[in-house]
Amino acid sequence: MRPEDAFAHRGVARAPLPRRSLRLWSVRHAAFLAGTYRAFERVLRGMDPVFRRIGYDRLEQPVAAVERTVKQALFDCRMCGQCVLSATGLSCPMNCPKGLRNGPCGGVRANGHCEVHPDMPCVWVQAFAGAQRMDAVAALGQVQTPVDHRRAGKSSWLEAAKHHAAS
Repeated sequence: MRPEDAFAHRGVARAPLPRRSLRLWSVRHAAFLAGTYRAFERVLRGMDPVFRRIGYDRLEQPVAAVERTVKQALFDCRMCGQCVLSATGLSCPMNCPKGLRNGPCGGVRANGHCEVHPDMPCVWVQAFAGAQRMDAVAALGQVQTPVDHRRAGKSSWLEAAKHHAAS
């Protein structure tokens, strides 16, 4: 079995590794992207009345398609439906070959690379670097809930808009 297939049973497909350069660019520019996302999130929250009128269920497929395109390009997103990029320095923990959402494994190499893919920087080393750039290192200490695989492929943007409108 190839290492990238080890967690295929979890329902989260693994993309080929070469996309990494843009994902690493996103971590290097985490402060700018985090500010951009905060502005986008305010727009999403403001759109709640429109979203409710159209229907969140009707919007799910087209919004998820746009979200997938944007987030796959910038973050190598796996569309788990429970995005935690803001708490992980804009380094998606779903890119970890072991699927770890709450910190690195014990196999991070001395050069900061992954135990499973030695040519890949550890997702969590990148998360720390991104969190430093965002001045949000404390957010790395937030315990992330396990992935609910029923949400795979669904829009976390719409979920955030719905959640913030309800609160």
